[in-house]
Amino acid sequence: MSDSAAALRSGKSHRDENFPVASHLIHARHRPAILAFYEFVRIADDIADHSSLTQQEKLEHLDALEAGLIGHDDASAAAVKLRSVLAERNLTPRHAQDLLTAFRMDVTKLRYADWDDLMNYCRYSAMPVGRFVCDVHGEDRAVWAANDALCAALQIINHLQDCAADYRNLDRVYIPLDALAASRASIAELGEAKASVALRACLRGLAERTGRLLDASEPFSARIADFRLAMEVAVIQRLARRLVATLLARDPLSETVHLSKPQMASISLHGVASGAWQRIARALFPLAKSYRA
Repeated sequence: MSDSAAALRSGKSHRDENFPVASHLIHARHRPAILAFYEFVRIADDIADHSSLTQQEKLEHLDALEAGLIGHDDASAAAVKLRSVLAERNLTPRHAQDLLTAFRMDVTKLRYADWDDLMNYCRYSAMPVGRFVCDVHGEDRAVWAANDALCAALQIINHLQDCAADYRNLDRVYIPLDALAASRASIAELGEAKASVALRACLRGLAERTGRLLDASEPFSARIADFRLAMEVAVIQRLARRLVATLLARDPLSETVHLSKPQMASISLHGVASGAWQRIARALFPLAKSYRA
């Protein structure tokens, strides 16, 4: 297969994402690797969401990307580039392969039974992104648990923001079926112009549960050795908190639940300041404790 997958790109770039991707907080030596990973993943994501491809065509394109990633052919320029980056840094293709598994799930699995089912999806669709970035920076795998909680939260925030569009455009529902049933809401209500009382209760409950994932991820930034990556994570954590608060207060079917560029910039500055202070306080606390003794 030729590099036809690249022709299916939506045109969306890393600057259009809800959360920073290889922002200038990241050291210049790491940004090309992260952007190569992003481009590969973005192509795969656009394939899975493409409106005119059949299920079989999507799966064939995803298989072709994986073939290029692991060196079976050189048809995909993005796969070859990422393969080269991984080889240069002695990194595994596993994270990218896990994401391809998630995109295959997007093609073939349209409903999720419960929270655990959704978390299994996030295991492939979200957690590998942060793990890859940590590996690029040489971070200890002890941070993976906090990373996984944060990445899963980011994924679910996206699901809640886009729940109506996912259903209307792709017949894809990430809202767990048992959560809908518990609130006495139906899938069809996702296609309405405004969420019903029952659906709003369901979505708020999921937003609250996502907030608890953010609680679990709170130590992540402070545990990262690389200062610049730690600041990026602090920013992402702050943005995620704001978005969860927005989803608790607004109806994603009828109200704006995405942040504007000025809002993102303002929250990002506060995130850097907060992240820096946390690291300073963590460094000073043992000294203060020693002095008191």
